Amino acid sequence: MNMFKTVLLLGIMTAVLLWAGDAMAGQTGLILALIFAAALNFSSWFFSDKIALKAHKAQPVTEAQAPELYGVLHELTGRAGLPMPRVYVIPEDQPNAFATGRNPQHAAVAVTRGLLQAMNREELKGVLGHELAHVKHRDILIMSVAATLAGAIIVLARLAGWALLFGGFGGRSGRDRGALGGLLFYLLAPLAAILIQMAISRSREFSADEGGAQFAGDPHGLASALRKLGALTPRIPMRTAKPTTAHMMIANPFGGRPMMRLFSTHPPIEERIRRLEEMGAYPA
Repeated sequence: MNMFKTVLLLGIMTAVLLWAGDAMAGQTGLILALIFAAALNFSSWFFSDKIALKAHKAQPVTEAQAPELYGVLHELTGRAGLPMPRVYVIPEDQPNAFATGRNPQHAAVAVTRGLLQAMNREELKGVLGHELAHVKHRDILIMSVAATLAGAIIVLARLAGWALLFGGFGGRSGRDRGALGGLLFYLLAPLAAILIQMAISRSREFSADEGGAQFAGDPHGLASALRKLGALTPRIPMRTAKPTTAHMMIANPFGGRPMMRLFSTHPPIEERIRRLEEMGAYPA
């Protein structure tokens, strides 16, 4: 169901882009917007691991330095049928984690120092299972596609703004109608693109929760971990947190303010916990 929602939302975003590109800038404008957005986001996708790890000052750790972390990852990657990712620790006290990499062969998992201190083994299994589910589902690629489409829509909206400024919508008879349409697109299209992108991100979080519970063999460890994350992340700031990487984290590093939920990259933790608790244990 979550994959269906993702495909549907990507389809809606694509339809908006095609309609807007043709209406506002013609086929040439549509192609240029797509090329521009795709070039930016391809580089972001290809170098996603290096960008995210450097942004959070993540440090590589060996198995000798983090035996329990490696032990849990060896167990989970065996169950998930994934290669062992590179392992990093972020020197932050806020409990959090993320996975990155353009495919399973180039994946990296990073956990904060605070996560290792706050979680017991079962909770750690749930968190790492969630991150490995992102790797298995190739969510970095999916979010890169969503970012490309959203970026192209935003570029076209800016073109619409320039067209409004210089009176470039239609001839005399249709200028008023074209100007109104251009104004609405200029104002609403970027917001709609961002909201759809956020909805895709939230859908992928639900899928990663379900996949993580399967890899761990029990959803209750992840549910317990999320309960701790919901209590601790708003109270402990993350110095390296950035809006551009917040969607990658298992919990929103900026906390869960009710007024910002519409624009959040994460579903409410309470809803995630409820769904997990409704699952049964998986066979070993």
